[in-house]
Amino acid sequence: MKTIYNILRLLRPRQWIKNIAIFGAITFSGELFDFSILQNILIGFIVLCAVSSASYIVNDVFDVKNDRLHPFKKFRPLANNDIKIIPALILAVFLIFVSLYISIAYVTVTFFLIILVYLLIQLLYSSFLKTIAIIDILAIAVGYILRVYAGEFASGFHISVWLLLTTISLSLFLAVGKRKSELTLVSQLKDSNIAGIRKSLSHYSERLLDVYASIFATSSFVFYSLFTFLENPKGFRLGISILLPDFLPAFFYRKWLMITIIPVVYGLMRYIQDIYEKHEGESPEKVLLSDKSLLATVIIWILLVIAIIYFVVP
Repeated sequence: MKTIYNILRLLRPRQWIKNIAIFGAITFSGELFDFSILQNILIGFIVLCAVSSASYIVNDVFDVKNDRLHPFKKFRPLANNDIKIIPALILAVFLIFVSLYISIAYVTVTFFLIILVYLLIQLLYSSFLKTIAIIDILAIAVGYILRVYAGEFASGFHISVWLLLTTISLSLFLAVGKRKSELTLVSQLKDSNIAGIRKSLSHYSERLLDVYASIFATSSFVFYSLFTFLENPKGFRLGISILLPDFLPAFFYRKWLMITIIPVVYGLMRYIQDIYEKHEGESPEKVLLSDKSLLATVIIWILLVIAIIYFVVP
């Protein structure tokens, strides 16, 4: 039983929540209830969960010595010797091969290729990219962005340029927040060896990361606002136009998505509060699941997006 528990810890299922990004393309294309396409996305989601867990195992293998110096990561299964390295690598290889087979056999060739790119980026990150300042942040962000593109290639529907820019900005914001929280936590420890724990951290100052966070939080808000203003949702709708008086200006019917800016702004502000006051940005999924207000905000945003795209005539 303990072995199964340690294997689950090694796979980090909590981080699978990031893979929900694969549903972005089909949702905003108005085809979420097309079950033939949704089936591809669901399979793709499972594949992403498997390959991301495999990449976490590989990363832990590369980081095992540094993790033993980290105040929290030293309790990870490999760093704590709960699981040996060879069995962990065998599990990672098995997950990768099964995922690649399912990708090309049951999803699409382009999805298979994006999974290959994702694995390559993760391997490069684990081996040396994470030691290079700025490049490590960009590599983390690329991992988030590829999840969105995986949804595009699995479904065949393209995402808006503005939504893509939003994804890029938000990914960079989350990556910077991760480094910000990690630097703050490590700096608070007595006799901490920042370079020994993570080499790239020694090249960042908290002020520099504050500037980065401000830039990408702002750009995320701007790009998302432009997306909601310029996007014209289409898909299955019941329509509520009969409830609205004829004298309302025409643009009102076309800008419903702008309502979703409200939870996005609150979510950004709440996440920044978690980074600066609670120092929890090192693990975005942990922040989301532990902060009830933030989690509620994300759920409200999802429900609003679905309601507006599928049940409201813009």
